[in-house]
Amino acid sequence: MKKILLVDDNEHDRMLYRRLLRKQAEHQEFQVFEADSGEMARVQFAAHRPDCVLLDYNLPDTDGLELLLDLKQLAPDDSLCVVMITGGGSEALAVKALNNGALDYLVKQHFDHELLFKTVMHAIEKNEWRQRVAEHHQQLQAVNQQLARTNRDLDNFVYAASHDLRQPVNNLRGLFDELRRSASFDDPDQAVILGMVDASLDALSTTITDLAAVVQMARPEGEQTTEPVALADLTADVLQTLHPQLQAVQADVETDFEELPELEYVRSNLRTILLNLLSNAVKYRHPDRAPRVALRTTVRANQPVLEVQDNGLGMDLERHGPELFQLFRRFHPHAGEGTGVGLFLVNRLVQAHGGRIEVESEEGQGTTFRVHLRG
Repeated sequence: MKKILLVDDNEHDRMLYRRLLRKQAEHQEFQVFEADSGEMARVQFAAHRPDCVLLDYNLPDTDGLELLLDLKQLAPDDSLCVVMITGGGSEALAVKALNNGALDYLVKQHFDHELLFKTVMHAIEKNEWRQRVAEHHQQLQAVNQQLARTNRDLDNFVYAASHDLRQPVNNLRGLFDELRRSASFDDPDQAVILGMVDASLDALSTTITDLAAVVQMARPEGEQTTEPVALADLTADVLQTLHPQLQAVQADVETDFEELPELEYVRSNLRTILLNLLSNAVKYRHPDRAPRVALRTTVRANQPVLEVQDNGLGMDLERHGPELFQLFRRFHPHAGEGTGVGLFLVNRLVQAHGGRIEVESEEGQGTTFRVHLRG
């Protein structure tokens, strides 16, 4: 049973509203409360918490708009259901009532029992829907806050773990190097075993370093500021860093920054993106040909795009596409060393700036990463 509060100083009008509402008893039964002043309306509203208030504008001690604001103070946020009743020719008043929180309005002498019923029920249903939406929104906020706390806790754990593991791994490296230098073994396979231990230590150290890099990226110290970045200069810096790897495999890197020679970005983040993509292009090269990498910048839909195209191993995107940017995913474990962190890191950096990454690839032919640097 829905509760209705009639607020009108005219007793005959209140009687009319009661009669009109009773005619709808077969569809919906109402419990009706009445008030003939603003003061009485506040008391009745606080006592009964009606599902809907039929509020006349003209009252002896206040007006409907003022009382509407008072009732909003008594009700929880977005839970007040008011249908304002105005006189003929008061469209401006009705608009003010709607702007102040009324859900609908009726004009005196211009409605019958059917219109009154439909208007009241529509207002109640709209209000109930609004409250359900608000409740779900609050629940979603609570879940998001919990997820954020969980993510922070996980990041803190990984950061602490990677930090605390560095020294034991360094100690192991020192002990192993000393053992290899000073000890002698009768086993003829000792060189193979020592090589396997050496590779395992390198992989462990790299994994710890990459984990620390991922977490550090998620918790940068201070505010990161953008600046104009000249692509040619930044690329030269990255190529210098990768010079030993590029020279070892006789890789050829072509650049084309004519369309977009400079862009506004966090320089360190853009360097990390470029370094990882170029490093992957060399790491996952095809064994039958020298690596060829094309690096270019373009503008698409008024957004800057960085494109890195190689002629390497390529991949099956139908099979591996959904996992491409997940942590510790590697699709060519036989080709070079790695931990599967690089693309994860690149994707997080790009998304942090509102961007996205498109990938085109064909097994045995190569891969193109198209980085939309802003959304």
